[in-house]
Amino acid sequence: MQKAWYYEEYGPKEVLKLGDFPLPTPQHDQLLVQVRAAALNPIDSKRRERPIFPSDFPAVPGCDMAGIVVAKGMSVTKFNTGDEVYGNIQDFNAEGKLKQLGALAEFIVVEESLIAKKPKNISFEEAASLPLAVQTAIEGFKTAGFKTGQTIFIVGGAGGVGTLVIQLAKHFYGASHVVATTSTPKVEFVKELGADKVIDYRKTKYKDIEEKFDVLYDTIGDCKNSFVVAKDNAPIVDITWPPSHPRAIYSSLTVCGEILEKLKPFIESGKLKAQIDPTGPYKFKDVIEAFRYLETGRARGKVVISAFPYTESTRCHFI
Repeated sequence: MQKAWYYEEYGPKEVLKLGDFPLPTPQHDQLLVQVRAAALNPIDSKRRERPIFPSDFPAVPGCDMAGIVVAKGMSVTKFNTGDEVYGNIQDFNAEGKLKQLGALAEFIVVEESLIAKKPKNISFEEAASLPLAVQTAIEGFKTAGFKTGQTIFIVGGAGGVGTLVIQLAKHFYGASHVVATTSTPKVEFVKELGADKVIDYRKTKYKDIEEKFDVLYDTIGDCKNSFVVAKDNAPIVDITWPPSHPRAIYSSLTVCGEILEKLKPFIESGKLKAQIDPTGPYKFKDVIEAFRYLETGRARGKVVISAFPYTESTRCHFI
């Protein structure tokens, strides 16, 4: 057995329990990974609150993880035991139910197609903060049909996805002008990410912004108001469901390790940097507190869990 956080009914964060959970066995195309860090996402709270995706109970939450390969299936060719890897282990586009065993456990199993080798210059915590958010961010650019030299207006520049959209716009997609919104305390933080201009939404309303943009990228679901900054016929991307304006296009994500591999040079060069909320990383025993903070909607970057238990008795199981 291993230690994991799980829930046996839908509800608030208080339904989560810390206890024993069966150790998984990798299938032919899977790896068994010792989790060293995990990140929380809004989808983890939504899945726990109501049955938006089919899954069996007891369910262990968590999509994003970084860790060390300890065993692998016979069909796995890209990874070996001892490799440091990271990825989003829940493929929301796959047929059937999501994995019952999510990332908030000592050990998880994951298909080799969903993960990548961890860049050597970042920590497990930084790596765990990236997968789902960066996959979501990239999908939005694809949805918009973004072209080099275009201008972009980003709603929610300090969040888990927004921080990456800013960096990708500047260093990966070649945007000519990047503007992002945030609250007063986070203005300097968003500037440091690379935004050419930062709009403090507490001081400036969308209707007062004279410039119009080639792409509106809304990460918080406010396009019912933010749409006014988009040029006529400009794509409006909304990563929340359902979009709040009829012109908006919903953008989800593609879960695969290949996306993470393509970003490796940008991560290793420092052009794309993981952003962990300064209240963390949270310890494994403090997962409920981490969810409490995530659900305030005030996180700056990602909420990350570290210091997984990984007991000596469990370690001996793999020797």
